[in-house]
Amino acid sequence: MFDDLRQQGDKPAFTDLDEQEKESRRKGSRRARRLGQSHFLGMTASQRFIISIMLLMMTCLLGTFCLLVTQRIVPPFLF
Repeated sequence: MFDDLRQQGDKPAFTDLDEQEKESRRKGSRRARRLGQSHFLGMTASQRFIISIMLLMMTCLLGTFCLLVTQRIVPPFLF
């Protein structure tokens, strides 16, 4: 049992990538930059658009609720 742990401890935790893998990753990133395809956080453009719309809606709702709670605005049906 302890021999196996010692053997695993002697091995490096992370191995370097092969040269082919490194080259293919470099080519892929260059191609994406050249075509203007950036994947921020691994999302496509449509996914980022939906996230930004949802963030805008949440901000508007929270702002409205804050104004209602602090009584800066009063809905007309409460008169």
